[in-house]
Amino acid sequence: MDHRGDPPPTELSRLLDDDPAELYESAPCGYVSTLPDGRVVKVNRTFCEWTGRDAGDLFGTRFQDLLSTGGRVFYETHLAPLLRMQGAVREVALDVVRGDGSLLPCLVNAVEVRDDTGAPVLLRTTVFEATSRRRYERALLAAQRAAAESEARSRTVQQVVSELAAATSAREVAGVAVSRAREAVGASGAGLWLAAERRATTRPGPSVPPIELVASDGIPADLLEAMAAAAAGGAELVRGGGAHTVPLGAGMRAVWPELARALADAGQEALVVVAVNADSRHLGALVLLLGAVGDSELIDLTEPGHRGSLSRADTELLETVGRQAGQALERVRLYEETAQQAARSAFLLDAARLMASAVGVAETAELLAELAVPRLADLCVIDLAGEQGLTRPAARHGDPARQAVVAELQERHLPNRGTPHPSVRAMVEGRTVWVRQVTDRFLAEVTSDERHLELARSLQLASLVCVPLVAEGRPLGVLTLAADRWRRPFTAADVEVAEQLALQVSQVVDKAQRFEREEHTSHTLQRNLLPPVPPEVPGLAVAVRYVAASLGADVGGDFYDVVPLPGAQVALAVGDVVGHDITAAAVMGQLRSVYRSLLVDRPPPSAVIDRLQAGWSLLGLQRMATALFVSLDPATGQLRIASAGHLPPLLVSRGHAELLDVRPSRMLGAPPAPAPAAEWAGVLPPGATLVLYTDGLVESRDADLDVGLEALLAAAAGAGTADPDELCDRLLADLAGGVRADDVALLAITRLP
Repeated sequence: MDHRGDPPPTELSRLLDDDPAELYESAPCGYVSTLPDGRVVKVNRTFCEWTGRDAGDLFGTRFQDLLSTGGRVFYETHLAPLLRMQGAVREVALDVVRGDGSLLPCLVNAVEVRDDTGAPVLLRTTVFEATSRRRYERALLAAQRAAAESEARSRTVQQVVSELAAATSAREVAGVAVSRAREAVGASGAGLWLAAERRATTRPGPSVPPIELVASDGIPADLLEAMAAAAAGGAELVRGGGAHTVPLGAGMRAVWPELARALADAGQEALVVVAVNADSRHLGALVLLLGAVGDSELIDLTEPGHRGSLSRADTELLETVGRQAGQALERVRLYEETAQQAARSAFLLDAARLMASAVGVAETAELLAELAVPRLADLCVIDLAGEQGLTRPAARHGDPARQAVVAELQERHLPNRGTPHPSVRAMVEGRTVWVRQVTDRFLAEVTSDERHLELARSLQLASLVCVPLVAEGRPLGVLTLAADRWRRPFTAADVEVAEQLALQVSQVVDKAQRFEREEHTSHTLQRNLLPPVPPEVPGLAVAVRYVAASLGADVGGDFYDVVPLPGAQVALAVGDVVGHDITAAAVMGQLRSVYRSLLVDRPPPSAVIDRLQAGWSLLGLQRMATALFVSLDPATGQLRIASAGHLPPLLVSRGHAELLDVRPSRMLGAPPAPAPAAEWAGVLPPGATLVLYTDGLVESRDADLDVGLEALLAAAAGAGTADPDELCDRLLADLAGGVRADDVALLAITRLP
């Protein structure tokens, strides 16, 4: 009966009453009955049609032998044990091998029939054809896998962008790109090469490769060498951008045989070359190896010969990594260049400050060399032009261990002309000489002998910049900066800094040389203007000292004089012409000459001042001066002293020191005083010492004059000596040590007992 209670139609009745055997044979699934060992003893027609086999051929065949290789393994290791444990299995996916060798995807249900003792008697298996389901499942799995891979690639890109944003140097950028790209596509190794600045030289020699390896991971050293050698010929792979897979095959063996051999030895099957570009500008290449993974402990299930290819999605991912790396490189290079420019500007400012404080040429050169190394270069040499050639007042290396080599080179002076040495060329040609690459052939050409060549080689220099020092068209010397092979090569910006530095050095050296010439001239002038060693005077011990100022030109207007007169008297004088230059020294010499001419008729000291005041305008002397004039009778000790604006003399006797109360008149050269100059008279006791001095002994810019005079009294009283030489030395040591802003003239006369 149907569910409505109506009698069934005739056909339906026939089908419902049909033989159950027909239902078995024509069921929409396969039925297979097997013995416990798997031998087929019964099978329906549906299974035979699906497999393309006759029932007679199947009888006696083990069911597991009808399965694929993987199915047989699964049957023996999983399905059979489960049947023994559970007595049944449900929906086990297996592949049955058809008669033509093709596979039939199936889902298998099996029930084990046992006897009363529990021993297995028969295994009944139901087989459902699952081709459409398997296709659907595979499509679903493929979609899931694609989604997972897409998500993983998105995470990789996000991670790459994040890590590149945090990178602060080209090496860090390269490290991120190499590690993440290798991880993303499962490459066995990766490396990133960047285009290097071409450092060609006008001299013949081996060329520098236009690329440099910045980072690598998982690539053997010999394979790296082969890849670097083939890099120049593979540049066209990255000029157009994108990623290119270059398989190991006849094409690679024809173009790069050494690289192909190294790849094969390393078990690699292909190279992937990824362009690293920024704004259509080629920066370098990211290269990955596809093949055997040599540094992994995991088993690689990919069959040999199938590792050397990438999916389109992986290729696009690598292209994205290449673009992101290029943009990051541009950013860090801009940052580095900005930082380097700031450092160069700071260096030039420090150099200007340093040179402003330097005094002499040698000091200027030495301080500059110490500043330049290692901030600007590894080696700094300053050559200055002289009559005998280029002398080297300074040569400094950044490595203390190599300073001894530089010191020996410093003693090797170069001629002004006639040698290919870049320092000489720079000075002769009046232009910067930039040797971008120092080769052994170049060193052999510019060195003078084997020892010179040995020293130059030991420095391992990579590049040189020689800039002439010129002032008002006059060559002064050469500034040389050098970088060794561990420093980044010099750039055009570095050369510009060297030229700006040379301009500063030229001005300072020119000024210092002018100063030294003026100092030498004035020193010679002053030696000629000052009186000779004081003559011996019976009854007196005389000591004189002249100490030049430590600031400014080594010359001034201080003077002293000791003149024996007829009648056994002695005329003494000490004075100070205003100023501290050659003019002051010249006025000092004229004043001393006029003073001596006035002593012909032995005038008293006050008269000497009056006569000089009266005739100052006639003498044409251009400066004013202070002076102290003394007449002394050695036999009686009678003293007569007059002062023209000068400091009072010092009397030292038996450990006591005092300043004599000599009332000064106006300075020489000032408007004449209304009254004659005053004169002090007294006696110099036996054993006492009279000290005449100029203000450089007691004056200081940071203390009052009274403080200096008190210090003079204390030093004289504590000297503990009556010897004029010892007393002069003691006073100079206590009062004129260190930095002196003015000259010191000192005259000490001791009356012998």
